[in-house]
Amino acid sequence: MTTEQTSGGDPKRSIELLWGLQDSRPKRGPKPRFTVAGIARVAIEIADAEGLAALSMRRVADKLGVTAMSLYTYVPGKAELIDVMLDTVIGETLVEEDPAAEEGWRARLARIARQSRDLYLRHPWLLQVVTTVRPVLGPNMIAKYDRDLRAVDGLGLTDIEMDLVVTLVSDYVHGAVRTAVEQRQVERDTGKTDEQWWQEWAPLLEKVFDADRHPTAARVGAAAGAAYNAAAAPDRAFEFGLQRILDGIEHLIARA
Repeated sequence: MTTEQTSGGDPKRSIELLWGLQDSRPKRGPKPRFTVAGIARVAIEIADAEGLAALSMRRVADKLGVTAMSLYTYVPGKAELIDVMLDTVIGETLVEEDPAAEEGWRARLARIARQSRDLYLRHPWLLQVVTTVRPVLGPNMIAKYDRDLRAVDGLGLTDIEMDLVVTLVSDYVHGAVRTAVEQRQVERDTGKTDEQWWQEWAPLLEKVFDADRHPTAARVGAAAGAAYNAAAAPDRAFEFGLQRILDGIEHLIARA
């Protein structure tokens, strides 16, 4: 899978785009037809539908009905555009919190993890964007980081431990959601659900699989297959793993 690195272009230009630091002096000529935010939304639609590999400045320009060269007056290139796209979709997780809601830290972290997972499922191309190394910190990314930290503030953890807990949950979601994204992609590409695929090939597998030689795999596999109707249950696995992560964090807080 091809990946893209945040800050892969000109970080200075990306920061200017993300924070609205473009030259604000009056300019001669007609009013701009587009906004950076509008261009990013079109790029997100393309990436959502066809993947990051299909995204290019020319493709975005075609969608907008202009030439690729005209887009460069708004965005320097694809790398900077991806930085804006990333910060834009992160904003989807920043829903207004109910001040009357009384949640413990565990419920807050679980909600954050599920929101992040849903974001990956809506925008699978996020798995192809490396965001943890030299990230270009846009307003939504910083707001999310602050929100996530507040979920574990005041629990006796050190500042470093708070940062590590937030990173732990984020890394878990990033890794755990991959199976769900791949499952959806395979079903879309083949036109078959996992259950249909296994029903088709199970008879052949039964002929070659030696249950006496692999008794544990036979027993556990049969139980899992009956429960999942597939080789894996990404939703169930995610929730199981999330609770174990939270158990570990609870132990850390208890020690603190």
